[in-house]
Amino acid sequence: MKRLFASFLAALALTAQAQAPQPPEIAARNYVLVDLTTNKTLAERDADTPQDPASLTKLMTAYVVFGALRDKKLTLEQTLPVSKRAWDERKGDPSLMFIDTTMTPKVDELLRGLIIQSGNDAAVALAEGVGGTVEGFVQLMNRQVQAWGLKNTEFKNVTGMSEPGHRASARDIAVIAAHIIKDYPEYYAYYSQRDYTFNKIRQDNRNLLLRRDPSVDGMKTGYTEAAGYCLVSSANRDFPNGKRRLLSVVMGTSSKEARASESQKLLNWGYTAFDAVKVFDAGKAIATVPVWKGEAKEAKLGASDAVYVAVPRGDAAKLQTQVERTDPLVAPLNKGQRVGTLRVTTTGGAAVAEIPLIVQEAVPVAGIFGRAFDSIRLWIK
Repeated sequence: MKRLFASFLAALALTAQAQAPQPPEIAARNYVLVDLTTNKTLAERDADTPQDPASLTKLMTAYVVFGALRDKKLTLEQTLPVSKRAWDERKGDPSLMFIDTTMTPKVDELLRGLIIQSGNDAAVALAEGVGGTVEGFVQLMNRQVQAWGLKNTEFKNVTGMSEPGHRASARDIAVIAAHIIKDYPEYYAYYSQRDYTFNKIRQDNRNLLLRRDPSVDGMKTGYTEAAGYCLVSSANRDFPNGKRRLLSVVMGTSSKEARASESQKLLNWGYTAFDAVKVFDAGKAIATVPVWKGEAKEAKLGASDAVYVAVPRGDAAKLQTQVERTDPLVAPLNKGQRVGTLRVTTTGGAAVAEIPLIVQEAVPVAGIFGRAFDSIRLWIK
């Protein structure tokens, strides 16, 4: 899965090279549309320009908390105190869960307050519970940013309130959102909940698409005066060859309605303008190649998961594949070791995708006589 996601990150950093349909006009300052099934960027505008991310920041806040849950540093049923700093968030912004210093909410409740209600107070309480201080937690956020190689993002706080130097690009936000979906599927359901009631105060999820499009199951809204209205939307629709997930990020729209309608426009266009084509099944050998100095004379190469590519609708018949590999392959070879690349192109030569090829079954080194014989053969070759 890590190898697959590494290829996703590489693909996300590039625009489509093949001739692609033109997206509709999108009334947003910045946007990006990514096909998570095929790991391909379908459309973008100024996707690498750093912007005020507003409450899209809370995607990273949640990701760090999910990591603490995975590492058993806290549990969903664990209660956390509410500091005066968390309570003070109610002085400046209406995005609140409405906790106070007399309460000890559970981590599960705080996560719902963070994700569904976009509570700044919940963000601070969780940050202090995981990082000790808000400042310590922000360091954890930025450490993860650096680990992913996100060059256009730096966080100064956990809430998304405007602050000098607090910035993120649409593409980097897409990477963070995609990591949540892929790394923590057990927690992703929080993002599909339409409302949440805490302390007898019911608040609706501000993602309007959750009520308009049954295929949309997340993720996060944001607004500040500097950022405009922002929305990350993820949809998962059924097709004859399986489910297909698209992720859109729009930043800098003019209203709540605009961020929803522009996101919907992008998602609908992505589903209708492109086909997701399965090139190879999971576990299937894509190529069988010779191995030198090994107990086996051949190695099976494949991908870590099923291989899908996105192509303009109706262009599936134009696809071609080519295997590029290390030669000669010399044992030992470890299972999962990358030794080549599957290049998918159109008949005209336009690049569609590049998929890492890995060894499917380990090939141990041969005995001394086998190694010596192959050494002679390689020398002659």
